[in-house]
Amino acid sequence: MTTATRRMTRRLRRGAKRAADAAVGAVVVGVIKMLRLADPDWMADAAGWTMRQIGPLLRENRVAREQLSVAFPEKSAAQIETILRGAWDNLGRMGAEFANLDRLWDFDLEHPERGRVTSDRANVERFLRLAHDGKPALIFAAHLGNWELPAISAAAYGTDTAVLYRKPNIAAIDRWLKETRAASMGELIATGLNAPLKLAEALARGAHVGMLVDQYYLRGVEVTFFGRRTMANPLLARLARHFDCPIHGVRIVRLPDRRFRGDITEEIAPARDAEGKIDIAGTMQIIMGVVEGWIRENPEQWLWQHRRWRPEDRQNGP
Repeated sequence: MTTATRRMTRRLRRGAKRAADAAVGAVVVGVIKMLRLADPDWMADAAGWTMRQIGPLLRENRVAREQLSVAFPEKSAAQIETILRGAWDNLGRMGAEFANLDRLWDFDLEHPERGRVTSDRANVERFLRLAHDGKPALIFAAHLGNWELPAISAAAYGTDTAVLYRKPNIAAIDRWLKETRAASMGELIATGLNAPLKLAEALARGAHVGMLVDQYYLRGVEVTFFGRRTMANPLLARLARHFDCPIHGVRIVRLPDRRFRGDITEEIAPARDAEGKIDIAGTMQIIMGVVEGWIRENPEQWLWQHRRWRPEDRQNGP
């Protein structure tokens, strides 16, 4: 094959991929818009039921079962299967709710015990202190319950926020996210080489920066999670070291009757070295300890289908 032929073949392949991505993007965005026409509660129930049926047939079910067995060696096979069904139900509901996040958020600061999203007075007081202290802050969350709602909570009350998100591969979906989520989630910063700089700029102007911290990160720092060594993304701890700003954790727990409970931690004290500087690995270990505690309380609401430990962790783990 000549050089000219190879170049033409590559151009044709790129063009075909762009066309295919555009078609898929149009379909996905169209489906999302259709979902917004349906009752969000009905859609969540239907999606949860569907994933409880389909999930056990997928390869990810084996991954989830293996990880659950490692994380909870004391649980019986029947208990593991019950958690698995709950995890698939949560994932299905999460997918249906994604199209209606702005419609789900109805939290009332004056009456936090009412509505679809609830909380208690202690959490409300912590939130208000954080929102009005005039300081930048780092907020971590995990793939637990509805993990998109925490980003809406701060922006809903006028707090300057910036949220790190993984950019979809398909441009049409990414455009839809930016067009529909910026008003309810604040600034959206896509993961990438320039993401740390943009996050630092947000902190410098006094914003609250949020990110998910519970996924495996190949070039991360070593932490212990459910008794096994794994790798965590150190970005949050590095930003904390540079700005030395408050760190808080936020979660939205799924409750019965299609309701949610919002929780925010007290300020998390980071680990420090002998010179008083924030220790990156030690701070991420503290944060992952908080996340592990959350998961132990509601294991059926975490994303077990994502591989959190890798084969090399098994070789080096306790």
